[in-house]
Amino acid sequence: MENDWTFVAPEGVYSVTEEHKPTPLAQHTIAAAPILYPTKISTVVARFSANKATNSPGLSQLLGGGREREVKREKEKGVVKEREDGLSVSSSDDPDDGSPDASSTPAPDGALTSPVVPHDQLNTPFVHSPGGLGKRKTVPRPKHNMRTTSSTFITRLQNADNLNKALQSKQGETTFLFYNSAKTFVWTEAGTKLKVREPLARIYFSAYPTCHDVNLATVSSDRIDVIIGFHTGDILWFAGDPISSRYGRLNKQGRICSSPCTAIRWVPDSPNLFLVSHADGTIVIYDKEREDGSFIPHEPGSSPPPVFPLDGGSSNSSQGEWNPLDSIFVTMPPWHPVTTGGPVPPGAKQDKEKAAKNPVSHWRVSRRSIVDFVFSPDAKFLAAISEDGCLRVIDTVAEQLVDCYASYFGALNCVAWSPDGRFILTGGQDDLVTIFSPWEQRVIARCQGHSSFVSAVAFDDVRCDGRTYRFGSIGEDNKLILWDFSSGALHRPKLHTAHHQRMSMTSSISLALRRRGESTIYLPPSGTPGAESPLPRYHPAPSRNEVAVVQPVVAKHVGNDTLTDIAFLSRGLLTANKLGHIKFWIRPLAVQPRHVRTQSAYRRASQADAIG
Repeated sequence: MENDWTFVAPEGVYSVTEEHKPTPLAQHTIAAAPILYPTKISTVVARFSANKATNSPGLSQLLGGGREREVKREKEKGVVKEREDGLSVSSSDDPDDGSPDASSTPAPDGALTSPVVPHDQLNTPFVHSPGGLGKRKTVPRPKHNMRTTSSTFITRLQNADNLNKALQSKQGETTFLFYNSAKTFVWTEAGTKLKVREPLARIYFSAYPTCHDVNLATVSSDRIDVIIGFHTGDILWFAGDPISSRYGRLNKQGRICSSPCTAIRWVPDSPNLFLVSHADGTIVIYDKEREDGSFIPHEPGSSPPPVFPLDGGSSNSSQGEWNPLDSIFVTMPPWHPVTTGGPVPPGAKQDKEKAAKNPVSHWRVSRRSIVDFVFSPDAKFLAAISEDGCLRVIDTVAEQLVDCYASYFGALNCVAWSPDGRFILTGGQDDLVTIFSPWEQRVIARCQGHSSFVSAVAFDDVRCDGRTYRFGSIGEDNKLILWDFSSGALHRPKLHTAHHQRMSMTSSISLALRRRGESTIYLPPSGTPGAESPLPRYHPAPSRNEVAVVQPVVAKHVGNDTLTDIAFLSRGLLTANKLGHIKFWIRPLAVQPRHVRTQSAYRRASQADAIG
């Protein structure tokens, strides 16, 4: 029987086995906050060995062990800076600290492989890895100590009792959970058998954290890289572990962009690169090891815009007024690979004005706020949503817009990409979850079940097998809804065929071109002879009678406070509300994955398609 702590799905009963609650004082602080940014969830699985080596520092040692010795060493060093630790990150302590040039930046192994031959000919941050001086003897870490800093940005650090002992005793796989609540960032453990779980650590800031992400490419038992974006535009990078004494600060006081951060993501498989979206409609690419450069993005219509064509021809942005429905406006700094002619060879000297700094690149995507974005599984594309009600698919390698889809009504609030790359989900102010097929350039189905704005969507990788897809959504109606979707079992509306033909004819740009090894950058810009439509990349929303409808599998009302996020784990799912109250719902049984093609497998298949 269902109650507040359980719900019944076709596969069995989900039940709450764990809760993460803010303290009563924190609840009062959150309730009294003049601005309340939604609580967002990030998770990562760290694998601890059964027999830990005594000569390698673990998370516990980085958190507390040897802290006094570390402080003592820093005092002895005085003004001497170790370049192995003092990496080029703009900080709150010493904005004039130097930074290594591009020749000392490590190459991101396996970061964004070049998809097809035309892409290989491009000089972009996602194609070329910066040259290096060889393998480093030490793992790069931020240069500033949280415990000894005089910065007022970080106001307090609070660790749990016996934290070192708890981390030293870890064996096997442990799921760590990170979330923001008001001006606090919390690190805890998820999936334990404790009903109420106390956080492992809390960081208190003078600004509001708005978004965060964990680097899955660098995670290990003794290292976790976390980036946090703030409403001030500031970005913090914690390395080793997120609550250690080492941190770096980028975009300090909005030096590059002063607009609030709305979403932040590591580039898959890259140890250095990450992207940040802002409320001013921009997406900025950063390298965590570079310092902030002197950078002023050019606005559309400015003359002359420093937008360099990626195909050797003319730039879309320079041909008349910029239309955000048809292109993105790229500002390339002097150190961008296009402007420098490619990466600097190892050992070569670099022009001081073109020394590698942040930002790596700057995209103006919309005139309205970018709400969120996600990468495709192979990381070659990016799906971004904005308050103008558009879903934009961007080619990250070519740094160009591929397609732009309009919502049925209002702004979009959330987005997710399926594990196999075939479908994109969005939720928004139209109370709908919409399923897009970027390869077919059309809306596949709409999911009706929410009675208010949809706040978050996520795929359940455990119950996706390439034929049937399970995903979940939460909304401002406090509903947690689970959906099952199978493209072969959809009811096809009578107008489907004609609609699909019209959509195909009105767009000359498609991800399907990638399947044939072609590149979007060689297609004609809008308004030029040969273009089939004034806005070849733009797809208006189809009417209700043109799109199939998916009904909920489960609809569960959760609590009385507005839900803000949902995330699926191997053992269950997490829901969060605006007060920072997180629930872990355990799965009915030990479900085995349905042989989902993993991201690495998808990349191999994609590369094989391109070669073929």
